[in-house]
Amino acid sequence: MYRIPKEHLIYAMAPTNEPVLFVKPGASVAFETCDCFEDQIQSADAQFSELDWNRINPATGPVYVEGAEPGDILVVRIQKIELADHGVMVAGPKLGVIGDRLDSNVIKMVPIRNGKAIFNDKLEIPLNPMIGVIGTAPANEAISNGTPGDHGGNMDCKQIREGTTLLLPVNVPGALFALGDLHAAMGDGEIVVCGVEIAGEVTVELDLIKGKDWQLPMAVTTDHVITIASAKLLDEAADRAVKNMIHWLEKEVGLDTSEAGMLLSIASDLRVCQVVDPLKTARVELPRWIVEKYGVKVPE
Repeated sequence: MYRIPKEHLIYAMAPTNEPVLFVKPGASVAFETCDCFEDQIQSADAQFSELDWNRINPATGPVYVEGAEPGDILVVRIQKIELADHGVMVAGPKLGVIGDRLDSNVIKMVPIRNGKAIFNDKLEIPLNPMIGVIGTAPANEAISNGTPGDHGGNMDCKQIREGTTLLLPVNVPGALFALGDLHAAMGDGEIVVCGVEIAGEVTVELDLIKGKDWQLPMAVTTDHVITIASAKLLDEAADRAVKNMIHWLEKEVGLDTSEAGMLLSIASDLRVCQVVDPLKTARVELPRWIVEKYGVKVPE
């Protein structure tokens, strides 16, 4: 297995990023990651004015996958997520949904103990470790790690977790895959612009699918097939996530548009990933057992 230390950081997904590792399909890679503040906040007394805001949402990488060509699908099997022993949360003016109601910045240090995030002396929140920033290089331009898109990026989708297989587009030779911005716990929406932001290490297996016309990103969990979409407005993101799932059902299951739409109306869930990034992100979750009834094998 390969390992990339967190000294190899990028702040944008870009076709010009130099790879730090070359691997063949089927390789496992461990990515050591900083938190979304690049570990700059180590106490609740840290000063926002002293933070370097050019070092936000770093991702570790990128990795060049040999044989990956534009039009392929990068298969990312998330094998393991390991967390540090503490995380951090922030709230403040102009941040998140309630930023217009806050007059000062607040930092909360969150210890991690026995599978729980210690929120305060009364609440211990069960962990749901997930990856906030994960993606491949766009074809033509650099996109800040803080912004989600069709390449992946800062989707902040809590289903991107241990055991999930994430499907991302290959836009440039080698894919140039990177990840970072782990959360120890986060709810759908990411209301104050953060979850429990935390450093850690993620082990993934990287593989390729060729010859498929799917609208990406997609994810496959134990229970669901998921389409993920981002747009300036949440309504637009939701519409795109639905239409991407319709497209997949047409291509892989053989349903026509009306039949696929009716199926989603009664059997799928349309959910919010996050509403606080430059683009909003939504997802559609379709139970796997429905797909498997049609004999369709989803990527594992």
